[in-house]
Amino acid sequence: MQTILGANGQIAIGLARELGRAHAADLRLVSRNPRKVNDVDDTRSADLLDAAQTRSAVAGSETVYFTAGLPADTALWEAQFPTMLRNALDATKAAGARFAYFDNTYMYPQDARVQTEDTPFEPVGPKGRVRAAMARMVLDEMARGDIPVLIARAPEFYGPGRTQGFTNSLVIDRLKAGKSPLVPVRDDRRRTLIWTPDASRALAVLGSAPDAYGQTWHLPVDAQHPTYREFVRLAADVFEHDPAYRVVPEWVLRAGGMVNRQAREIRELLPRYRHDNLFDSGKFQDRFPEFAVTTYPEGMRAIHAETASGRPA
Repeated sequence: MQTILGANGQIAIGLARELGRAHAADLRLVSRNPRKVNDVDDTRSADLLDAAQTRSAVAGSETVYFTAGLPADTALWEAQFPTMLRNALDATKAAGARFAYFDNTYMYPQDARVQTEDTPFEPVGPKGRVRAAMARMVLDEMARGDIPVLIARAPEFYGPGRTQGFTNSLVIDRLKAGKSPLVPVRDDRRRTLIWTPDASRALAVLGSAPDAYGQTWHLPVDAQHPTYREFVRLAADVFEHDPAYRVVPEWVLRAGGMVNRQAREIRELLPRYRHDNLFDSGKFQDRFPEFAVTTYPEGMRAIHAETASGRPA
């Protein structure tokens, strides 16, 4: 039995689909209001803030995937995220299962250095500090060795369906609506984006590979690292839209935080848009050379096809 905690999110849905398709896994999907992805999935309702509910939901599992998310609310992250993760780790230990932790890059330095699995944690804001503390919690469990543990880390998302992120909301969603894209901060810095279905597929690959445990992994990305100028040109070409766009200065995005809560909550991420963002996934690709990474042109064509058909990519 493989169990996904936080089963309603974009990564979790793709993970469940991939585990059911390629790994013939018996799946248990856990969240407050879980929904089946595959017809044979077992669904369990549980609040990960409740240790007893979490332990009951995980009981009998062989592998546990932590993909839970929270809205971009600093107070919520500080109050709930560490408790959810602690309960999940304790429940996994009680079950004697393996633990695969899906992570992001909020704790990394927001500068131009190449990000590898050995990059030090230098969080800039409160949400970054929360994610750093959570990653250290998982690393401590990994070091103790009571259960097999791995970390799978992803950079900013782009992709189909309900994918959320700056690039989707400011570039792709606006092109879908026939509007000109907006580019945050600078258009001449190189970016790293991960195609969300690739993140889910790669997480399934890692969770199913015994030798992947005891390590941190960067999930696989297209190594082209386009600038926003190049990415917008590619996306506009696929959508047959005028490639004109507008760069939104950092001061405007910061000023928006004075009147808009959502804008305020993402201000700590803005420094990363001043610099090249170079996320290296060579370790994964060396270990799993058969994994086909979706290129940026392939991803944009898939989004366009989904938009035209109305069906998920």
